[in-house]
Amino acid sequence: MVEPGAYHEKVDDTDLDATALPPAPGDEQYAALALANTTIALPGGQFTDLLGTPAAATDWLVGQGLAPVDAGLQEMCAGLVRSLREQVRVLLASRSCSDPAPQSALDAVNEALSKAPTAELLRWDPVRGLYRTASHPITQIVEHALATLAANAADLLTGPDAERIAACGSPPCTRFFLRNGRRQWCSVRCGDRARAARAYARRSQPAGVAQR
Repeated sequence: MVEPGAYHEKVDDTDLDATALPPAPGDEQYAALALANTTIALPGGQFTDLLGTPAAATDWLVGQGLAPVDAGLQEMCAGLVRSLREQVRVLLASRSCSDPAPQSALDAVNEALSKAPTAELLRWDPVRGLYRTASHPITQIVEHALATLAANAADLLTGPDAERIAACGSPPCTRFFLRNGRRQWCSVRCGDRARAARAYARRSQPAGVAQR
């Protein structure tokens, strides 16, 4: 339990590194949610884009198991991943507010879904015997990654966890997460900052002003 008066000042996290943030609840379960959260706003006007460069986008896809380590994405391909991210964010935002899904975002996700076949082909190997694997040339790595991420987003938005999608309630954070109970924030850090801001605002009110 937080003791009365525990928050006397605003939380100073202007030097917080985005890489120090823990995954938002649901990131490790849904790659599409992790994709949406690769754009990170921090206090003090800081902003980090984990897909901001081709190398960064490659590293992220490799980390998600969606590209080989030597994929070597170029800017055009990295831009396609960032574009899908923005459309997924639009759909997550509309779902979290129970608003209609924008058609342009639906079209973008559906286009990504259609970029690559989802069925794995049947193969034969003298050692492994019969096995199934996706078949695509190296030039289609991004298309398959986009299709996989789009399918994951569709699963999240239409599945049992859709009701739990929420936007972090601690500005300037823009991450999404899966709510558990009444949780309003994507991390302990964001929760501490929101509570500290409320306490600071109450103490800053002129004498005699009614508190809500």
